Amino acid sequence: MRRVILDTETTGLEPEKGHRIIEIGALELVDRRLTGKRFHSYFNPERDIEDGAMEVHGLTLEFLQDKPRFSDVVDELLAFIEGAELVIHNAPFDLGFLDYELSLAGRRADALAGRAQVLDTLELARELHPGQRNNLDALCKRYEVDNSSRTLHGALLDAEILADVYLAMTGGQVDLGLAMEPVGEMVHAPLEGRPASQLALKVIRASEKELELHRQRLRDIEKAGGKCLWLELEEQKAG
Repeated sequence: MRRVILDTETTGLEPEKGHRIIEIGALELVDRRLTGKRFHSYFNPERDIEDGAMEVHGLTLEFLQDKPRFSDVVDELLAFIEGAELVIHNAPFDLGFLDYELSLAGRRADALAGRAQVLDTLELARELHPGQRNNLDALCKRYEVDNSSRTLHGALLDAEILADVYLAMTGGQVDLGLAMEPVGEMVHAPLEGRPASQLALKVIRASEKELELHRQRLRDIEKAGGKCLWLELEEQKAG
């Protein structure tokens, strides 16, 4: 399956107030592998940039003055994302801006909201980690994704980080819980010469509730595009 990991930077937070996209970064992912194909462009927004937004991404009007307008590269962008599932963190924000830019470029018929297939990784993270912080930095820490180069936001850099986070989120449990932790006081006695009854391992079976939580975790992974052999085998066994 072909997916496009996408992120934007903008002049502010509200396209309804005329704020514009100033950077788009997008990466192609096919069968859960980055292909090396990418779309990246800065844009001249032809308007001012809010101070708060500039503090986030560091892009200035002076830097953007000689960059293309969105309408100059809209065909290239649409060709890159055509037929792909878009993977976006907090998708309504980016889609709102993209559709606003498309309308300004006279391409209202190409609006993405309600037409493009979209996976919102923020919503996925909220399902997997309810009640926890699920912004991109928090997810990087949770899934041990290196974001040390992210001193400022950048659309292409954030798309690269999001690709790693998405693959970690949908690839199954990162920590299988196999680390050995001491439980109470352990006596390290030699095994040699001890009767077999003393060497038998204690088997602790999962409860039905734990099994159902495990099944739900596998279903969440499949819903996000992963493939769970364990779930298939369990369903075959049940059938």
